Amino acid sequence: MASMSTAPKTAERATAAHGVPAPVVEVVVPVHDEQATLAASIRRLHDHLTAEMPYPWRITIADNASVDATPRIARALAEDLPGVGLLRLDQKGRGRALRAAWSASEAAVVAYMDVDLSTDLAALLPLVAPLVTGHSDVAIGTRLAAGSRVVRGPKREVISRTYNRILRLSLHARFSDAQCGFKAIRADVARELLPQVRDESWFFDTELLVAAQRGGHRIHEVPVDWVDDPDSRVDIVSTARDDLRGVARLLLAGARRSTVGPFLAIGALSTIAYALLYLLLHGPLGAGGANVAALAITAVANTQANRRLTFRVRGRAGLARHHAMGAVVFVLTVLLTSGALSLLHAIDPGPSRGVELAVLIAASICATVTRYVALRTWVFAHRGRHQATHRRRPAVPAPRIARLVPLGEPAGGPIARHASRPATDRGGERAGAPTTGATTSGDGRVAS
Repeated sequence: MASMSTAPKTAERATAAHGVPAPVVEVVVPVHDEQATLAASIRRLHDHLTAEMPYPWRITIADNASVDATPRIARALAEDLPGVGLLRLDQKGRGRALRAAWSASEAAVVAYMDVDLSTDLAALLPLVAPLVTGHSDVAIGTRLAAGSRVVRGPKREVISRTYNRILRLSLHARFSDAQCGFKAIRADVARELLPQVRDESWFFDTELLVAAQRGGHRIHEVPVDWVDDPDSRVDIVSTARDDLRGVARLLLAGARRSTVGPFLAIGALSTIAYALLYLLLHGPLGAGGANVAALAITAVANTQANRRLTFRVRGRAGLARHHAMGAVVFVLTVLLTSGALSLLHAIDPGPSRGVELAVLIAASICATVTRYVALRTWVFAHRGRHQATHRRRPAVPAPRIARLVPLGEPAGGPIARHASRPATDRGGERAGAPTTGATTSGDGRVAS
């Protein structure tokens, strides 16, 4: 996927100072023309974080091109409530707002939630705690898992379940709910994944999760209580159309990264090398011995080439295991080609070398299909799992002290970050927090 440019600079940053804790968790609330609900929702979220969040935190209102009173209300909230800041963009798009806010954040974990607070805030700590401890890389609220309690109309229920089913069938998604507006990600993982995400609107969530899964990152799922906002102004038809276009784009990108092309190219070169080796060794070793020797030599090179070029496995981790499993596949290939050669000799006791080679190549082509299936579904099937298993992140260290210092709005800059007073530090109350829900690694495993 194409890379995106980094977010524009903000008008304020955190710099080291004494007395104010830097946030461990930053909760971004993207808004566009939300003057009716903004103040009540932010105050409710602020009260919840003050009472329940054990880590230093910050709330950022990410206003993306509002034309009503939203900017004025957001600025007043930032001035009135400790730990609340304002980020303003002159272009619309939830994904754009999240990209800008997360890219500018100095928190260890960044999260977001919809301004209507449809998701019960009790799920926020179980959402971020596995990321703070290093257990997982990404966390999502899910309305479609056992334990979730959802109140919404049948139309939205059908659309949501259908869309997530499409993701599972087309993109092999292993996360259960791509659209729930309640997600968190470790900041270091966000910096890795955001350049891979092209969408700036509603498909941003799905594209981010697909990139996380393909990258072998552990995705933690938290069943949530969720009540539909009856005043939602999301255009379902337009959003669904854009989402399907996004799915098609990811499918096309996946096709370009298909393993079939490299495998066929490597297979063709292996077949040519096999044929030359067979002709060279036929004299001293005979037909059977030349077949086994030629297959053995090309099998090692074939496995290594497919490991690196087709399945993109780097490093020495798993190297011996991959070649051992490749040797098993080699034995199956030998049995198939030797069987074909024996059948030929049973029909014609004295075939020419050309006929023998033609039969062996035909058998090798049949074996190639078997080899591809075996390599894809067995030898290299666990490459994402292996990466995910060994990618456990370190826990977030003790927070350093910082305060917000206004730097002045950059000339012509599309973003302005309003000053905010720091949130209360409750990080010393306890070292960790309980977690609930399931975690899937990049290969779909569930971990506690």
